[in-house]
Amino acid sequence: MQLYQASLAELPTAEAHTFLGWVYSFERRYDEAIAECKRAIAVDPTFGNPYNDIGCYLIELGRDDDAIPWLKRAMDAPRYEAPQFPHVNLARIYEKKGQVLDAVAEYGRALDKMPGYAPAIGGLRRLQGRVN
Repeated sequence: MQLYQASLAELPTAEAHTFLGWVYSFERRYDEAIAECKRAIAVDPTFGNPYNDIGCYLIELGRDDDAIPWLKRAMDAPRYEAPQFPHVNLARIYEKKGQVLDAVAEYGRALDKMPGYAPAIGGLRRLQGRVN
C-alpha cells in the first residue's frame, strides 16, 4: 500500500490508483477502493480496469444494480487487457436475478473476447439446464 502511495506521489497513473484500490479491497475497504478507482478514471478515462473494479466492489457491498452501469462502462473502455471480466461479472448479476438468457448472452460475449475463459464456460454449463 505504501509503495503505491509513494508511486502516486511521484507520478499519478490510472494503473497505480486502480491497484491501490485493489489493495484496499483485500481489506474490505470498498469505499476507499472505489474512491481510488474514481481517481484512476479521472487520470485516464480510457482505462477499463477501474470501471470493472468499481462494479465488483459494489457487488461485494450488495449493490448489484449500482454495479451494472460501471460494468457496462468497462465494456466500452478502449484500453482494457481483460475485456472478458465485465461480461462475466454482469452475467453473474443477471444469473442472481434469474435473467437466464441475459446471463447466457454475457457469458457468450466473454467467450467472444477470450475463447476458453473458464469462468464463462462454467457459467454457461451451470445455466445449461435452466435454458431448456
